[in-house]
Amino acid sequence: MKQVFLIITCLFITSFAFTQKADTTYAERLGFPKGARVVIVHVDDVGMSFDSNEGAVAAMTKGIATSCSVMMPCPWVPAYIHYLKEHPLTDAGLHLTLTSEWSEYRWPPLSGKTKVPGLVDKEGALWPGVQDVVTHASPDEVETEIRAQIERAHEMGFEPTHMDTHMGTLFATPDFIQRYVKLGIEYHIPIMFPAGHATLIAAQTHFPDAQMQMIRTIGSQLWASGLPVLDDIFNESYGWELPKGTAITDANLRKMKTQKYKEAFQAMKPGITYLIMHCTQPSEIFKHISGSGATRKGDLLAMLDPELKNYVEKEHIILTTWRELSERRKKIAR
Repeated sequence: MKQVFLIITCLFITSFAFTQKADTTYAERLGFPKGARVVIVHVDDVGMSFDSNEGAVAAMTKGIATSCSVMMPCPWVPAYIHYLKEHPLTDAGLHLTLTSEWSEYRWPPLSGKTKVPGLVDKEGALWPGVQDVVTHASPDEVETEIRAQIERAHEMGFEPTHMDTHMGTLFATPDFIQRYVKLGIEYHIPIMFPAGHATLIAAQTHFPDAQMQMIRTIGSQLWASGLPVLDDIFNESYGWELPKGTAITDANLRKMKTQKYKEAFQAMKPGITYLIMHCTQPSEIFKHISGSGATRKGDLLAMLDPELKNYVEKEHIILTTWRELSERRKKIAR
């Protein structure tokens, strides 16, 4: 995630009517109680595979996850959109996808190679890594593909509650960020951007005060446009692994991940925090897609663990959705 925000020092700074006060969170501005820890428990990578869909649905209907985002270029998107039509109140957004990182299971851009040649590798798929996109793709091509993903969602009858970025690609250059912010405002879709106190992300990336102020400036722009804004992001769960030598069993994965999530909740400061995870119910097929099945299953097992639910309730943590944040922001705008 450090790469995600390092380039913000290069962004232009504009003055806006709203300025976030250091002692006031966006949660408070949206009407949550002062001092409240408000959390979006968010599942990435929906639509990537059947197993990803199964995990997201279970985490949100049987567990404590509250939100998810969909990778529109991926093959299992239609199945999930069909599910959404039967469950229209599901908090689902767009996991804007500019990379295709697995070696045997890949997807091309929705725009097609002729429109976005800089986004396509020699296999006809999106590039596997973020730096590949930076090296080969122009900001115009990035914007073209983002628009295509938004428009496909609309054509399918899917109105996303928010947008975020797969592998952080849209944070990889100042121009990419500007297109991300621009389209969020243009389509009036909230975007993932930690522009409040950003305590956890600052500790993870070690940004100086000047960089954090630039992040908050972008947040002011988003708020002024009528969109809700996050205070912070927690994005470390994908790297959690069992201690070396520990058997990879459901019981061990659940115990480890549940404890880690309890520690993550404990570390959160007042405000709206975006807690990122990848809940998957891996079948025998998933191991042929990715070697990340264990950590993804661990996320799901933790979300379903009554111990974690009880902890959240005991700590008086408020779980929310992008849908609720947008509704609260609209009321303020009136």
